[in-house]
Amino acid sequence: MFQKTVLFRGGGDIASASIYKLKKSGLRVVVCELEKPTCVRRKVSFCNAIFEDEWEIQGETSRYIQSLADIEPTLDAGLIPVLTIPDRDVLDFLKPDVFIDATISKKMPDYDTSWAPLVIGLGPGIVAGVRAHVVVETQRGHLLGSLIREGSAIADTGTPFLIGGHDSDRVLRAPHAGTVESRLDICENVQEGDTILTVDGTEVKAQVTGVLRGLIAPGSNVIEGQKIGDIDPRNVAVYCRIISDKGRCIAGGVLEAIASFFYYGAKEPSQTPLPDCG
Repeated sequence: MFQKTVLFRGGGDIASASIYKLKKSGLRVVVCELEKPTCVRRKVSFCNAIFEDEWEIQGETSRYIQSLADIEPTLDAGLIPVLTIPDRDVLDFLKPDVFIDATISKKMPDYDTSWAPLVIGLGPGIVAGVRAHVVVETQRGHLLGSLIREGSAIADTGTPFLIGGHDSDRVLRAPHAGTVESRLDICENVQEGDTILTVDGTEVKAQVTGVLRGLIAPGSNVIEGQKIGDIDPRNVAVYCRIISDKGRCIAGGVLEAIASFFYYGAKEPSQTPLPDCG
């Protein structure tokens, strides 16, 4: 199992939790991303290497490369390759054992189970048994991180998770389409009413007091309503730099899916039914 190669679509914070877990578990991990990633929690997103050339998260480092020929040397160096080459091209070249859609885009997938021996999808909109072999639940609650082998994950609620008594008001959104310019940086303390960034000159202010946990990259082009920042009212700066509890739980589900598939093979266990408490 430990020499298996895994290709990720997406290198944002939730994806990076699984990338980190698999890398620590001895798997060869490669990441494909957009040329201009829209991740907000950049401090814990391996795709931030696209902006910084290299990016380290809790002892593991990703490197932005621009050639398929650079994949193996980067892996040999103990680093996580991040490419902006279309993942289908990378998949044809690399022929990975596992393909993981970790974008949580909630869109109709453009892939299916033929893409790799094991195809894993994270979150809603992906039908297990049709588009992916396994789907990992991403909705917070008792089922977070559980494996779905038939059907789909729970639909997105559209409401951010409650942290420190705040949900939607802790999230910064674009007031209209435009280009983002930042006034502050991730990990800085902010007060309610502070201007965090602008979108084509329109100020976006903090609605709560706390630590700026995430912020989209300066110069990003955004659409109206897009998430562009995140404030943590718990006011603990170190949380900006470490993988979240949600990410770790999902990563555990991803590792379980891979381990069970390559251990059981054709005798892979079926989906565990929920207990009947009636």
